Amino acid sequence: MAPSFDAGALDSSDAALGVVLDGGLSACPAGMALVAGDYCTEVDQSCKKSWYAKWNDKTICLEFDAPTKCRGRKVPKRYCVDRYEYPNRPGVRPTVMNDFPQAQRLCAEQGKRVCTETEWTMACEGPEAKPYPYGYVRDATICRGDQSGVEPEAEGKDHRGIAFYRFASKDRKVRATELERLWQGVPSGSQPKCVSDYGVYDMPGNADELAAAEAPESKFDNVTTGGPWRLGVRNQCRPKIYTHNEGFAYYYLSFRCCAEPDGKPTDPRAPKQIRRKEKWTGGKLPVRDSWDGDPMPDPEPHR
Repeated sequence: MAPSFDAGALDSSDAALGVVLDGGLSACPAGMALVAGDYCTEVDQSCKKSWYAKWNDKTICLEFDAPTKCRGRKVPKRYCVDRYEYPNRPGVRPTVMNDFPQAQRLCAEQGKRVCTETEWTMACEGPEAKPYPYGYVRDATICRGDQSGVEPEAEGKDHRGIAFYRFASKDRKVRATELERLWQGVPSGSQPKCVSDYGVYDMPGNADELAAAEAPESKFDNVTTGGPWRLGVRNQCRPKIYTHNEGFAYYYLSFRCCAEPDGKPTDPRAPKQIRRKEKWTGGKLPVRDSWDGDPMPDPEPHR
């Protein structure tokens, strides 16, 4: 059965908030960080030194001028964000191979939602809107990046001659073996310096992440953000990829969840779904394997 969303079911009890600090209720559930401040809609992050990754058509900035200058509007925000990628547990691998509706379901099961693109950016940049959570000079040893040499293998080709890959095989053993071969990341929370000023870990580098699109001109309900462990990718806080649709899942793609603060109910829908007045239908059953030691179910058989 799909998880339901009942705004009236949430309250401000200790159990709902999950943590008590200094004798008072925390603004966020356990395992989440509070992000509160102004988000800058347009920043001037001037690059001083860069190189060009020809195979990926990306200019990789190695150093930015400091400090960042805000050229746009400042929008006040206050929300809770998971400190780590799903399943939000330090010491385990981030879960990969879930598309956007699957990520939405997993967040909704915890009374949360997939973070929006601006929430993700703000949690990564910190109050100073830094290009990297740790500062202005790129360092792939701080946030796992610039790995090379492991490429996905095709399992076959479809009727159009387009390859489909072993990491997405219908055979669980085949895909598990391939996902293990491709893995070049590190467990969540194992990079002590890869943390933003808001206390959120592993945002650029390591696994790439899904976020909910907000701009009306965005073609899809989701974006990808942060960048994975691969060489020649963005691995910054602000850049986003807008070309992947809601069914996109990949061997290095993860996500994290956000929620409203202060015990307020959280709508699991993405901003564009809300604007379209779509009803929450529960997302989609996760079908790939998790790396947290608790395998997700395969699709339920058709009846």
